[in-house]
Amino acid sequence: MKILHIVAYILLIIGGLNWLLVGAFDWNLVTTIFDEGSGLTRLVYVLVGLSAIVGLVTHKASCKNCDKGMQGGM
Repeated sequence: MKILHIVAYILLIIGGLNWLLVGAFDWNLVTTIFDEGSGLTRLVYVLVGLSAIVGLVTHKASCKNCDKGMQGGM
């Protein structure tokens, strides 16, 4: 499960950085690398989306800040 968490985290970072580039500079790194509409581009988007689902499902169990004993809030 730890490997899945690490891979999902890395893909979420890649997806987040790509959205930053799209929003700030109108430049999509994924389509620049793999060409727009290619199978690899779609695969990257699907993997990033699946990583978001894994993150949603497993976050509370792996997040130190969401622990029941959290003191002081954020």
